[in-house]
Amino acid sequence: MLILQAERDSLLKPLQAVTGIVERRHTLPILSNVLLENHQGQIKILATDLEIQIDTIGPKSEAEDFRITTNAKKLQDILRALPAGAIVSLDWNNNRLVLKAGKSRFNLQTLPAEDFPLMSVGENIDASFSLPQETFREMLSQVQYSMAIQDIRYYLNGLLMQTEGNQLRLVATDGHRLAYAACNIEADLPKAEVILPRKTVGELYKLLTFPEQPITIELLNNQVRFRCNDIIIVSKVIDGKFPDYNRVIPLDNDKIFLANRTELLGALERAAILANEKFRGARLHIQPGLLSVTCNNNEQEEACEELEIAYQGDTLEVGFNINYLMDVLRHLHAEDLQLAFGDANRSTLFTIPNNPNFKYIVMPMRI
Repeated sequence: MLILQAERDSLLKPLQAVTGIVERRHTLPILSNVLLENHQGQIKILATDLEIQIDTIGPKSEAEDFRITTNAKKLQDILRALPAGAIVSLDWNNNRLVLKAGKSRFNLQTLPAEDFPLMSVGENIDASFSLPQETFREMLSQVQYSMAIQDIRYYLNGLLMQTEGNQLRLVATDGHRLAYAACNIEADLPKAEVILPRKTVGELYKLLTFPEQPITIELLNNQVRFRCNDIIIVSKVIDGKFPDYNRVIPLDNDKIFLANRTELLGALERAAILANEKFRGARLHIQPGLLSVTCNNNEQEEACEELEIAYQGDTLEVGFNINYLMDVLRHLHAEDLQLAFGDANRSTLFTIPNNPNFKYIVMPMRI
């Protein structure tokens, strides 16, 4: 039975939107598959790992309604390898999916669609709001690098999304540094917070590709649903209590100066070449008019970078993991940053001048 005939990209693009969450090796083999479902001439493409589910609209089909599953990565790799503009046909017979394009022919296994485990999606929407994709993507970029990786405190392996009134806030921390981003939205929202898993955050960031278009976010019971670009993402949330981030924001740091983001990043990247590969330590020495960055390693090699700064306060030397400093500079687009230091044992606060919607706090380290 011919189930589809379409131009390659009309199938490949929606397929790529959903296959990022598919695990190659799964205890349930069918979760390596993608569900292709035709209803009244419109194909829907769906993938899940039981924590996240993504579905989107595929090409139109003139076939009768059908539901099949086939290996997601293999189908994607075949379509990618075909020339652009190729016309692809799919035939489904005897639990085999035959893909033809020009002189190419591929015979793929299918598994019964009724065995495909769909996530149970909550019916009640606790809160719903929209904002431009560009705004949400920028906020994700400003905080996601601070999420923990495989921390035993599982709630740190995700990103806090908080709503209150007309404000949306995103916060991530790994216990050594914390990033906070906020924006105002046209809504009056209840006070609510959810922790999005790392995988969900990564997929969202990839899929926000139309800056001008909105993304709609719906808070459900223990789930969050995102709608954008004909794509629907439903994600479970991490069950846990995120730490009170307000308690770690230093408010009385008095050694304050502005630094050009690009110049400071360049100095750190050069100094980092000779940093200890394991500890990644860097010493920052602040004195009137001058900031110096020093790194050394086990081979007794040393790098020193100096930057002129408009600062007339007390002298201070403090150590940091240099990667934590470079991370924040790489993910911001501001021209200048304000750095506020306390003493050698106190966290440093990075902010953007005249912008209360971003904060980055990094703890010092002993070197």
